[in-house]
Amino acid sequence: MTAGSMSKGSNLSVDAPVVRVELAWVPGPGVPDIDASALLLTAAGRVRDDGDFVFYNQPRHASGAVTHQGKRSAPGAAADTVEVDLRSVEPVVERIVLCASADGGTFGQVPGLVLRLLDAGSGSELARFDMAAGTETAFIGGELYRRQGTWKFRAVGQGYASGLAGLATDFGITVDEPSPAAIGPQASSVPPPVPPAVPVTPARPATADPGAPRLTKGEERLPVDMRKRLSLRKEQVAVSLRKHGATGVTARVILVLDASGSMSFLYSKGVVADVVERMAAVAAQLDDDGEMQAWTFASNPARLPDLRLGELPDWLRLHVRVGEMGLFRRGRKKGLDPSQVDMRDVGIQNEEQKVIAEVRAFVRDHPASAPTLVLFFSDGGVYRNSEIERELREAVEEPVFWQFVGLGRSNYGVLERFDTLPGRRVDNVGFFAVDDISTVPDPELYDRLLSEFPSWITAAGRAGIL
Repeated sequence: MTAGSMSKGSNLSVDAPVVRVELAWVPGPGVPDIDASALLLTAAGRVRDDGDFVFYNQPRHASGAVTHQGKRSAPGAAADTVEVDLRSVEPVVERIVLCASADGGTFGQVPGLVLRLLDAGSGSELARFDMAAGTETAFIGGELYRRQGTWKFRAVGQGYASGLAGLATDFGITVDEPSPAAIGPQASSVPPPVPPAVPVTPARPATADPGAPRLTKGEERLPVDMRKRLSLRKEQVAVSLRKHGATGVTARVILVLDASGSMSFLYSKGVVADVVERMAAVAAQLDDDGEMQAWTFASNPARLPDLRLGELPDWLRLHVRVGEMGLFRRGRKKGLDPSQVDMRDVGIQNEEQKVIAEVRAFVRDHPASAPTLVLFFSDGGVYRNSEIERELREAVEEPVFWQFVGLGRSNYGVLERFDTLPGRRVDNVGFFAVDDISTVPDPELYDRLLSEFPSWITAAGRAGIL
């Protein structure tokens, strides 16, 4: 495996049996100290007990698989390192989350923050991930995870506005702080992970406050099983918003679905329908009108009927579809419901810039009091890079945040690079990709979907865009 610079959400296979994960930064006056740590998680996404938290005061896991190796410093450089022997990781451990906390400030005050993945045997750099942060006091740099019998590494770059308490609670650890104010969103600093005097105990599953999920119009008409799933997912969305300091935020949610030819397998296996149901919970929690606008696209964009929550089962059946190619295209295809889009008109190619332009026009023509969150799902094949970049750069001044989600390993072109593209007043685009979205637990998916939206709201407000 060769070294490479990773973008947020990207992943790679790990062939080395033992790796070192090095968190490096540039120290200096006013720069907080950084402490690296690791959490060993089961398939449920939680620790088994406090022994699964490896940090400076508990530097070696009982299995011997994960070791905190401590800090080293030189003029103009500092680093903290965790080593992982992948051969010794217990079978029940599915993920190893690589975390950090800032002592005496925020990660936005830390210059040169980079995570390096090294082959512990040869010392060669396998990958590097340059990270940017703001007011976060706890951070997930990346994670090692199992996939079909092999190990992979994902660049995460997710900060926690709720600090150490938010991060710890998310993975099943309770940190007993002396004062709630010390871990609130406005706190100026957070202690390093679990100082010696702070007890660590397994926590009950994290849930939102009972009143946090919004009561959504039409919810009562859903089938019982779907209604139960929606209720649980709305709670998870509320938890994710709270962790990112966005409790009570409202937004109009727009869904965009790739219907190009390469997506046909994901449609036929029900993956896309499941994605839509999971996104309905985001819309229901952020906007209680029970409706979500939706588009599909391939060679051409097409607006779908609004998704009304109470009609979700029928909407999935009628509108989650891919191309219907034919040699003879005279008139409307027989058998279509009057509300359905003739997918032959949508085509099979990838023309993301067209649907982006159409969604932008809709937002301009239908202003809303709340910001707009676009959830854009695609399996890649992006090639209209300059046109896409032009549309999204022009959209910077509009009250819209574009969250792109890649479904599988593919070429996502400029979408992967937008976080590093200069010349924008605010960062209006988020992107991450997953190997198989159907295996990603709801809490993880919602955390990643909503990790950048709250910070954009703050930045757009300061810039006068909102």
